[in-house]
Amino acid sequence: MKKIGIAVLGAGRWGKHLIRIFREHPDANLVGVVDPHSERLASVQERFVLNGVVLATDWESLRAHPEIEAVAIATPAVTHYHLIADALRQGYHVLAEKPLTLNVAECLELYHLAEQQNRQLMVDHTYLFHPAVKRGREVVQSGYLGELRYGYAARTHLGPVRSDVDAMWDLAIHDIAIFNNWLEQLPVQVQATGRVWLPRGGEMGRDGEDKGDKGDKGDKGDSIATSYSQFPIPNSQFPDNQQQITNNKQQTTNNKQQPLADLVQVTLTYASGFQAFIHLCWLNPDKQRRLTIVGEQGSLIFNEMDTQAPLVVQRGYLEQQDNQFTPAGQSCEVLAIESTPPLELVCDRFLHNICTAQPSNLSSGWVGAQLVKILCCLSQSLQLGGHPITLD
Repeated sequence: MKKIGIAVLGAGRWGKHLIRIFREHPDANLVGVVDPHSERLASVQERFVLNGVVLATDWESLRAHPEIEAVAIATPAVTHYHLIADALRQGYHVLAEKPLTLNVAECLELYHLAEQQNRQLMVDHTYLFHPAVKRGREVVQSGYLGELRYGYAARTHLGPVRSDVDAMWDLAIHDIAIFNNWLEQLPVQVQATGRVWLPRGGEMGRDGEDKGDKGDKGDKGDSIATSYSQFPIPNSQFPDNQQQITNNKQQTTNNKQQPLADLVQVTLTYASGFQAFIHLCWLNPDKQRRLTIVGEQGSLIFNEMDTQAPLVVQRGYLEQQDNQFTPAGQSCEVLAIESTPPLELVCDRFLHNICTAQPSNLSSGWVGAQLVKILCCLSQSLQLGGHPITLD
């Protein structure tokens, strides 16, 4: 089978993982790497011995390369819309880092553009490919937990702190994606409250958190506030390009005028009545990556920090004697999962979808748009002091 020619845009912390995986994948031909920082290009050249791979500091110099069939985009989210749209119009398949964009309308436009071009648009929501998440969905959907009662998650750490978005935009998308996936539902109402403690006298730099191949990741390149000029797109491709850039910069300015929450508490309510509560904080030395669904027959727990047993079902019930309740029947079942790193599964699925001309139902552009819509509604709730927002 002919190898698929791929260019990776962005050689930051997450981009390096993509470069390594596509460089080693038997069905991929890494054609080029683009990053505005020449020192990053030099670093990946030395680390991965990229002989025969074109290294460029701007997308324009590589975008018409005859061997490119697909691109993997690991650049700041503010650049996603223009880079993805340009790649799709060039006839390339696209794997984009999350979030797809920062705007629901742009997400939907890209989704429809991919359909019109008959090209794959896949979003790297890595957790959705995590073997523990896949197994957890099977458990939930099998009825093994009985009637579902509620869910909760905690995603906390002590930095890094971002200057462009709050803790919710930085962290929440992972847990929202998992709850949606396990329940096979979308929330019908969302709510968010937050607290601000850190002083923001000026811009605070943040280059992203390296999570390896385990799935959890922050920004993959520079800060989202990075200038468009670092990944320039020909204006002729987009008649309204300059106006869009101006609008996005204005939105960034507006966001900076609002305090960025260091702690955010999220509530997701689903049509079934199920509620999920998510605790998000980047100012907590107790690092947690834990998500639980509680059912009448037990609790399913995904604890990424527990490398020996990341997925378990805990059982137990209360026996009533007179007016007292006593715990009984307590046990813990460790669930076996595969060991393949989830990002490798993401890249493999992307190549498979290109070869079979079948879109990814698990992490398509449509799924990416749904998650961005939820985040935008949560932001609205946060700005309104926790007022519940109903999703259309």
